[in-house]
Amino acid sequence: MKWTAATNNLNKLREIRHILDPYGIEVISLKDIGLDIHVVEDGSSFEENAFKKASEIYRYTKMPTLADDSGLMVDELGGRPGIFSARYAGQNATDEENNKKLINELKDVPMEKRTAGYACSMVLMENEDNIYYGAGKCEGYILKEPRGSNGFGYDPFFYFPVLECTFAEMPEEKKNDISHRAAALRDLLRNMNIDSYL
Repeated sequence: MKWTAATNNLNKLREIRHILDPYGIEVISLKDIGLDIHVVEDGSSFEENAFKKASEIYRYTKMPTLADDSGLMVDELGGRPGIFSARYAGQNATDEENNKKLINELKDVPMEKRTAGYACSMVLMENEDNIYYGAGKCEGYILKEPRGSNGFGYDPFFYFPVLECTFAEMPEEKKNDISHRAAALRDLLRNMNIDSYL
């Protein structure tokens, strides 16, 4: 079985492939099939953005298309950066610029109030009649200083208390097992009743 992943983010692609490989699902990227498309993420929620990406890419490929939208939601900031996580410091902002803005906004917030969660919505458009959804979340805290060199985005500042480390301190395989994206994808597979689907 072969699915297209509606992303050009190689980090996301690695996570998705890691989770789906045991199911014998081959995940190909837009680059693999020669598609250079940027879908405007103008939805009001992670799920709306994921659905838009899946449906627009499906129109080109006519094959099962998987899309996700995810981001960091900080309680003290009223849920920001949320759907704007990738462009929090502006369009085409770097991870460093986004992190700098986030930490600056939290500079006077004590540790016990720096609660946050990574959230992810996942959509698989198998065809126009069969569309599956999944959602996942990871709860943690935003540190004042970065720790670790793995991961991407806000990972160096996102402390996951269950494992007593940041996402950037985890080996890639461990993060792929417990991340919000992993939770959302497994939720989607459950909603598909994947065993009977295969």
